[in-house]
Amino acid sequence: MRFYAAARTVTTTPGATAGPQLEGSTNHPFWVVEVGIFNTTATAFQVGLSRYSVGGTAGAVITEQAEDPEFTPLTVATGVNSTAATLAGGPYTFASIGAAIGAGVIWTFGKNGLKVAGATDGGMTIYVPSGTGQHFDFYWVWEE
Repeated sequence: MRFYAAARTVTTTPGATAGPQLEGSTNHPFWVVEVGIFNTTATAFQVGLSRYSVGGTAGAVITEQAEDPEFTPLTVATGVNSTAATLAGGPYTFASIGAAIGAGVIWTFGKNGLKVAGATDGGMTIYVPSGTGQHFDFYWVWEE
């Protein structure tokens, strides 16, 4: 089943370890297939996408939506705004977001997506690898 979650970063400005997370559940894999990030200000910034081994302090949960509105099982993954995750390696990808409201990037991950599973592979995070973080709109698309 495919799921979606979208929001705007809140409270904590994204930084080197802080940003939106898509959290997993132990021994239940999910596959990230698409991530979109869009500027909400007129200031350029950089974003990266990385796995994390230890999630940050979770903030507000983002409401997930199932692709099929008549089939709404409990999701394995949960989207949250968070702080201070422990990154697991470098970014899979990163991009510079232009200094214009609405400037952004959409990353797609092929037929199978990026697999995330188990306690040692806790989830994915959008973070700011260098420079000053800015608030942004984002969305996750994943399969379970």
